[in-house]
Amino acid sequence: MSILQAVILGAVQGLTEFLPVSSSGHLVLVEHLLNVPASTDVTFEVFVHFGTLLSVVLALWSDIRQILRSTVQTLAGIRHAPAQYKENEHFRIALLIVLASVPAAVVGIRYEDQITEAFTDPKLVAVMLVVTGLLLFLTRLAPPNGAKSVGLLSGILIGCAQAMAIIPGISRSGSTISVGMYLGVSPIKAARFSFLLSVPVIAGATLLEAIAIARNGIATDGIVSILAGTLVAFTSGYVAIRFLLGVIEKGRFSIFSIYCLIVGTLGIIFLD
Repeated sequence: MSILQAVILGAVQGLTEFLPVSSSGHLVLVEHLLNVPASTDVTFEVFVHFGTLLSVVLALWSDIRQILRSTVQTLAGIRHAPAQYKENEHFRIALLIVLASVPAAVVGIRYEDQITEAFTDPKLVAVMLVVTGLLLFLTRLAPPNGAKSVGLLSGILIGCAQAMAIIPGISRSGSTISVGMYLGVSPIKAARFSFLLSVPVIAGATLLEAIAIARNGIATDGIVSILAGTLVAFTSGYVAIRFLLGVIEKGRFSIFSIYCLIVGTLGIIFLD
């Protein structure tokens, strides 16, 4: 992989990991367009995933720090956990993140082979991008003044939406934020929960890929390209998070539907 290809793929990974346009789908399409050769070496994927993980941790470090602190304090006095769940928002979010992560973990393990095969089908990705576009467009029909916080039911349903986003072309952030908005959750709270929910997902994916590297050995060829892609993924991921939060605060989340519908439709028409 050339440095230019690595930079492009790193930017695509970072931007689309958090913007509601499907990172997996775009990586499949961009690799197809750039003629990046298929490879079983996952070193590059590990590093760019790590870059996006660092970007979300940096962007939401204040929330993450308070969640970790509240969780440690509650576990130290475990008998008070039920009361803390009701009174302590950060501890409640920690538990909801754990529960909401279960559906994606189950689907990812149960259908690993089918998911891997789906990543080789650009036409399927294009169709799923159209589905993502429709999900985003329909947020226009969500309760206009949603002010709820994420609760037990909404957290589980958002987790189910995240599980569906394992299909390449279905945006993880797009589907999770949209479902939150459909349920009356405040758009900005739905977005922050979606980003926090991405931490165990990205960390889990990175860990699995790192295990594969440990088994097969680290490929040091093209280390400059790998580092360039990682840096670009980190930078673009941070920019994407801040940008999307700003768009949501202005009530313009559904604008991304236009992009997904156009790209998906063009893919259906022109891709083999």
